[in-house]
Amino acid sequence: MTTIPCGDLNVRVYTTKDAIDDQVIPLDKAGKGVVIELPSFHNSIEEMTAYLKDKNIKVEGKLVSYHAAGSSFLPDVKSYLTESSVIYNTNGEGAQLVKKFSGAFGEGFDAEIVNSGERLNKGPVTIAGIEMEIIPNGDAFEVYIPQAKAVYMHMLGHDCHSIVAGAGHADAIIANLKDYLDKGVEIFLSSHYAPETRDDVKTKIAYLERLKEIAKGCNDAEEFKEMVNKEFHEYSGGNYLDMNAGFFFKN
Repeated sequence: MTTIPCGDLNVRVYTTKDAIDDQVIPLDKAGKGVVIELPSFHNSIEEMTAYLKDKNIKVEGKLVSYHAAGSSFLPDVKSYLTESSVIYNTNGEGAQLVKKFSGAFGEGFDAEIVNSGERLNKGPVTIAGIEMEIIPNGDAFEVYIPQAKAVYMHMLGHDCHSIVAGAGHADAIIANLKDYLDKGVEIFLSSHYAPETRDDVKTKIAYLERLKEIAKGCNDAEEFKEMVNKEFHEYSGGNYLDMNAGFFFKN
């Protein structure tokens, strides 16, 4: 668990270190808390529940965006979802991933999906005394935390590949990151990487711009992968690069 004090608000980042190695983000203030995303393996659920109890954090809300598996985590605490995240986790990519993980990991994985609860709309919301801004997108939603000058998004990682579904998607990610930089965000939280800084985000933007340039000079997916691997040979997430090659060169 990493803890980032922001005045009387704590931003905590729990790394599950399970088979899919996710980050779950509890926020707490004056003994009350909100958790962004859910741990999905039973061992992680037990560990995180015990941690919150040990720290005397009374969780009053679970924000369920991209990671909805793990219904046995704090089952009596209200879940909050946007319309977009409900679709994503009921019939969309999120539901498909949970089905895949359930088959791969068996009983250790809590495949029961949370797709009901109180609906969140775009804009400000206060839960457990913590002010947040909900930002729905084409898949689920992101969360801006003004007091911490922090934002939660699904994927980032300044030295690893992440899902980029073609040049148009790269442009959309770049625009979104630049908006957060312009907004003064200093802490970038995500489900698949440790907390990152403004400089990390600038590195990610440069990487995305370079991906587009490399794609323009390649004839097919294999050449694209070869060129990206040559330039970013220390990057992890090769499975995402395989996916991206398919997105950039669909034909």
